[in-house]
Amino acid sequence: MAYFEWADDLVIDHGPIDADHRHLVDLVNELHTATSEGRGREVVNKVLNELIGYTSAHLQREEARMAAVHFPNLAGHKIGHQHFVDSLNDLRQKYEAGSITVAAQLSTVLRDWLSLHIRRSDKELLDFIRKNQAKSGSGP
Repeated sequence: MAYFEWADDLVIDHGPIDADHRHLVDLVNELHTATSEGRGREVVNKVLNELIGYTSAHLQREEARMAAVHFPNLAGHKIGHQHFVDSLNDLRQKYEAGSITVAAQLSTVLRDWLSLHIRRSDKELLDFIRKNQAKSGSGP
């Protein structure tokens, strides 16, 4: 069983946002598997680099989608997104300083952030889009 399982309650758009989230979940699972096998140190650099780059690109896409639909809580989401990017950069600094616990910390931070972020914050966007579609009479 994977460390972080994709579930139906994580689905946001059946499209690019979900594809991004699934890729991030795959990275969490890759890191956790390596850590469980005692290979965390050897893969953490690769995963950290990919996560920092991919997460930044994903968050920009997500924020662009929010702006396009005039999502009212875009500013709040941007703050949450920046906190997450900051935590990844903090872990990068710890890794570069030689910390041996970064892989395990990163697995936990990612799993928890993704789970909470998608299930709470991103669901706000989904609910907003659905309400607007219902008002306009357009389909999902």
